[in-house]
Amino acid sequence: MNSVLLLMLTLLIATGSPQHYSSQWAVHIEGGRHAADDIASRHGFVNLGQIFPDLWHFEHLKLEKRSADPSPDHHDNLVMEPQVKWAKQQVIKSRTKRDYLSVSNEDSSYSLNDPRWTQMWYLNRGNGLDMSVVGAWREGITGKGVVVTILDDGLERDHPDLIKNYDPQASYDVNSRDDDPMPRYDLIDSNRHGTRCAGEVAATANNSLCAVGIAYGASVGGVRMLDGDVTDAVEARSLSLNPQHIDIYSASWGPDDDGKTVDGPGELAMRAFIEGVTKGRSGKGSIFVWASGNGGRDNDNCNCDGYTNSIWTLSISSATENGLVPWYSEACSSTLATTYSSGSSGERQVVTTDLHHMCTSSHTGTSASAPLAAGICALALEANRLLTWRDMQHIVVATARPANLRAPDWTINGVGRNVSHSFGYGLMDAAAMVRVARTWQTVPEQHKCEVSAPHINKGIPPKGTLSLKLNVKECTGVNYLEHVQAKVTLMSQRRGDLQIMLTSPSGTRSTLLARRPHDISRAGFDSWPFMSVHTWGEQPFGVWQLDIHNEGRYLGQLIDWQMIFYGTDLPPQTSSLTPAPVRVTTQKSSDRWTDVKSVDRTKTSDFRDHMLDISGCQRASETCLECSSGLLLVEGRCAHNCTEGYYPALTNVCARCHYSCLSCSGPNDYQCLVCYGDALLVVFDQESYCYPRTLVETMDITKWYYRACLGLAFNICLLLVFICYIYCQNRGFAWRKPVMTSAPYTKSAAITSPSVIYDLARAESDSD
Repeated sequence: MNSVLLLMLTLLIATGSPQHYSSQWAVHIEGGRHAADDIASRHGFVNLGQIFPDLWHFEHLKLEKRSADPSPDHHDNLVMEPQVKWAKQQVIKSRTKRDYLSVSNEDSSYSLNDPRWTQMWYLNRGNGLDMSVVGAWREGITGKGVVVTILDDGLERDHPDLIKNYDPQASYDVNSRDDDPMPRYDLIDSNRHGTRCAGEVAATANNSLCAVGIAYGASVGGVRMLDGDVTDAVEARSLSLNPQHIDIYSASWGPDDDGKTVDGPGELAMRAFIEGVTKGRSGKGSIFVWASGNGGRDNDNCNCDGYTNSIWTLSISSATENGLVPWYSEACSSTLATTYSSGSSGERQVVTTDLHHMCTSSHTGTSASAPLAAGICALALEANRLLTWRDMQHIVVATARPANLRAPDWTINGVGRNVSHSFGYGLMDAAAMVRVARTWQTVPEQHKCEVSAPHINKGIPPKGTLSLKLNVKECTGVNYLEHVQAKVTLMSQRRGDLQIMLTSPSGTRSTLLARRPHDISRAGFDSWPFMSVHTWGEQPFGVWQLDIHNEGRYLGQLIDWQMIFYGTDLPPQTSSLTPAPVRVTTQKSSDRWTDVKSVDRTKTSDFRDHMLDISGCQRASETCLECSSGLLLVEGRCAHNCTEGYYPALTNVCARCHYSCLSCSGPNDYQCLVCYGDALLVVFDQESYCYPRTLVETMDITKWYYRACLGLAFNICLLLVFICYIYCQNRGFAWRKPVMTSAPYTKSAAITSPSVIYDLARAESDSD
């Protein structure tokens, strides 16, 4: 019974949530605005405006705004028009704001009269513990002449700390289709997000109000696009708003950070990105800054988010006040750099403007990090207005500081740069970016090289690893790498059981996909471009290795994969690219520092190996290999007991539990003893699993539904039997008295009919 229920549930979830169709269309019409308006009018549509040249945004007011079924009749009416080259009904997307609800050493040499200035720890701590914004201000750089827009849920344009820098040309309301981005007010202020993000960028300085923005001399606008149904057309219109006027687009949202979603921009949004980086800012390219995501608690991976995973976006992660990885942070190889944000209880959050002309000291999540990065980019752009979108990414890589950021996975890539999946290349440094930007020479033209792997239809063994190698001997136009993509197509019974690693010829190892316990989809990946920036500056030539580890019980299937290399033929400016010696710490060993110069860069092991505590170690190489008597070896360290998440596997050695178990008796997912707080221990035939609470609730509902269906079927069968019985009594099988004839009756006659027996018995009774 239990196996049947689990199978039913798996099939139900594998099908995914049903799509909901909007009452809106994207329509390609030749003939300009007049032709578009005429076609819209004749078929009952309203023309909402232009997305791109000859591409229009229509809405049919007589259709439901949200429907489970498409409207083929209205679609066919459009495409039958000779001037209509293409039309597509829009699908509603789920997009989540990347903040969350929370369950002072002032730089005395730089003083502002804004009341919250003393609380802005991420700007004024000094001693290398902030983002060096004050250093840029001292050089007279405030973002003047730069335009930043916030793609979000609206902007309180009349806020007294924003009104001076508000730019109507950088603003639009896509949800209500007018030029006023004012948010919709409700009882819980659910549309405060955009106003908070805007204040981080461009709140006015020294005006005795609230706080100060990083680029307080810049212009800021807002696009209201999250307070309604989000479709591909809505995103495209937002991303392509006034690209010759707007320099930087800041977005603190994306697909659901639930650890099971794989989603990205649609074809129209993708076109908006491409046209933005190729045509925006007079060909220098629009700069898109994106929050990396808040799915850390659900073990999400931002490489499953097609916005942060894109080469066109500058993906920004968060660090807490104490330089730790926040609990909500997602680690992935596409994160370029980090800014500060909120952390755990006791760590301060971000100060900014709020709805109702108010101020807040509790802005949170990677939502707070992306606008800080956008403000720093605005400072660099004022220092050099000729910077391209790729120049900005190069400068961020060149100047980001890993010092004071503690993570367990710091490593050194093939050109000597520190890089981490949690922090990218480190904390953004505004003063350094401004100094480098002033003398920056535009990077050489970007080239793209695609190399298809010969491996197709390879099995991924259960509880095993598939390792494939690809020898790149030539890559026309690409000698110095920027972004690297592994485009993978594979099938799996449980997508979240997969982990994908990529190792470059220089030995740099990137985690393209970490295991995601909540992702039980059977959809696999269809040409999904996993991206890494960890090999920035390396050469592509040599053997690349792709490792796919399958933690599940069922065989997976790699259909095909290919490598895509982006980079330059000639080296970019190098005067500021050589990394200086820095001190890097692990999150668990905050008192241990390691000089990068002392590390042997010919080793391919993770940088964290050089920073492990080897107290009690009897035999050590780069990590502890053997512990003293009475101690246990745990991931290269010695301990008295197996720590949480490990079990005693061999003599004096602890091995890691299955990722779904908090503690366990063995390595498998059916050997859990204790579960994480969001899961329940479920026992099937002496096997103990940790299932997410939501999954158990769904199983209970499915079980009840199954039993109810069986009970209903049984009752229906009983009813049918009763009806048949009544029908037979009345129609076909009632006892009938035989017709008597004149033939004499003899007792010796054969009596076989029940009717005859009945009549004989009655006759004898009458004669008595």
